[in-house]
Order: sequence, then structure tokens, then C-alpha cells
Amino acid sequence: MSVRTIPNAQRRSSVVIHHLDCAPMRPLGAPPLVTHCLLVATNSGLVLVDTGLGAADIADPRRLGAMFRHTMRPELDLSRTAVHQIRALGYDPYDVSDIVITHLDLDHAGGLADFPQARVHVTGDEYRSAMRRDTRLEANRYRPAQWAHGVDWIVHDTADATWLGFPASRVLRGPDILLVPLPGHTRGHSAVAVQEPDRWLLHAGDAYFFHGEMDLRRPRCPRTLALHQRLVADDHELRLSGLEHLRELRRTHPRLIRFFSSHDAQEFAQLASRDR
Repeated sequence: MSVRTIPNAQRRSSVVIHHLDCAPMRPLGAPPLVTHCLLVATNSGLVLVDTGLGAADIADPRRLGAMFRHTMRPELDLSRTAVHQIRALGYDPYDVSDIVITHLDLDHAGGLADFPQARVHVTGDEYRSAMRRDTRLEANRYRPAQWAHGVDWIVHDTADATWLGFPASRVLRGPDILLVPLPGHTRGHSAVAVQEPDRWLLHAGDAYFFHGEMDLRRPRCPRTLALHQRLVADDHELRLSGLEHLRELRRTHPRLIRFFSSHDAQEFAQLASRDR
């Protein structure tokens, strides 16, 4: 197997990236959260990075489980779903050819059924964890109803590239989109690197929840969110190790990468403002 190193962003003038909040949440005792998804519009079709909650979740919130609804308090609004926002942007949802998943938690995979034609890219470890649901934590976080419609899974088990020193799996070319394994939050959690004209976007998924955790001088996180991350992590120490690797990337490549996580409202607002 050949492994290609991908060190720099290259110019791609035909790509448009939209930032979507597909599940706003108001958790008890914590700052408001978003569920940051990407819509990547290319000449060959549309690509989603994560899906947020889906139309079926809004129609029947019981699919989400009582604990998630009561602690995270999601905004159950059909207009927030990815499929609705894609239509509002003037695109045809059927043109979503690929979905790239950071992980299959219920607030990230709920919209899969809204795009039944799409190939769904996920790491092998995440796919197996979601299908088996071996632990109580996994039984709560993964909701098989969200993929019961039948999914065209593309399971990435081996790295076929490296991205700035990280092993990675190439999902698509033009722009380059890669799964960058970053386990800890879940067994198969990954970041997703998306090529922009002059830099990379790195969707860090749930590697962190609060922008202050990426501060290079004094990392910080509200106590409630820090506790939540510890409680829902498959391996908390491994998550912290991955977060330190992300901070090191920020130190060494301050202009090449724009970092953001799934749930930080400030990061979302800054990036979404470029769409307007």
C-alpha cells in the first residue's frame, strides 16, 4: 500500500463550503451549543460532514432517548435539519453523494436517513462500535434507528495517506477530504480535514467542546462542559492526548489550518459569517 503525504492546501476555485448548525442545544448549566456540519459543494456533487439531527428525530423525539433530550435540550426544529438547510441554499438534497462522519453519536448521524442515496464514510473502529454497542455508554450514544433505512457504508479501516504527520484515510479528491483518526471521545472518532483554496479546515468533531481548550497559553473549559466530556468519553485520557496533538498542530501551522469543533457556538459564528 502506498501512502501519500499531503502537506499543503492547493487552490480549488470551484469549491464552496457552507457552515450549518443542524442541532442547536441548550444543555443544563452550560453555554449554548451548536452542531456544526459542513456542506461542501463541488463540481461533481455535494458532500456533507456530519448530519446533525434528522427529520425523523424531529417528528419522533423519542428516538433520541429521554436522557439526551433532558440534559442536552436540543432545539427540535425541522428548519434546522441539514436536508431543509440544503434546500434553502438552493441545492437539491439528492445531489448529496457522500457523507463523512466524525462519529456516529445520535446528534451527528440523525440526518443519515434524509440522504438515502449517499455513501457514508466512517472509520472501521467507529462502524464496529456503533453496530455492536458493546457497552452501556455505546448503547446510549448510538441509535440504530438512525441507519435502519439501509446505508451504503464506506468503511475506512487502513490509512492510505498522511496529513501533516497524522495517518489519514482519503475520502475524496478535488477538494481533498480526509478522515484523520482522533479516538477518545468514541473508539473510532476522527477529525475531518477539508481542503480550502489556501488552507485546510479541520472539523475536530467532539475532540473538544469549547474553543478555550485550544488556547496555546492557558487551555480552559467551563466546568460543566469539562465534566460532560469526561463522562461521555470512551477513553478520556486518549481524548486529552489527541487534544494536545491538535494544539501542537496549531503551534506549528498557525496559518495553514482553521480548527473548529462540533459544538462550540463562537467558532461556528465566526465561520458561518463568511457564508453571508
